Amino acid sequence: MDDHSHEPDPDERVTSPMQGFGSREVGIGAAVTLVGLLVAYVIPFLFSL
Repeated sequence: MDDHSHEPDPDERVTSPMQGFGSREVGIGAAVTLVGLLVAYVIPFLFSL
């Protein structure tokens, strides 16, 4: 296999699913989801009345 020095070592690479997360991140994700649902569904529904 070719040795490309510009490519990172796959053993040292860290991707998002591998990183831990706490309740703060869960809360932020839930808040973002709720705001998105509000913008996508609730506001258009209210304007259609």
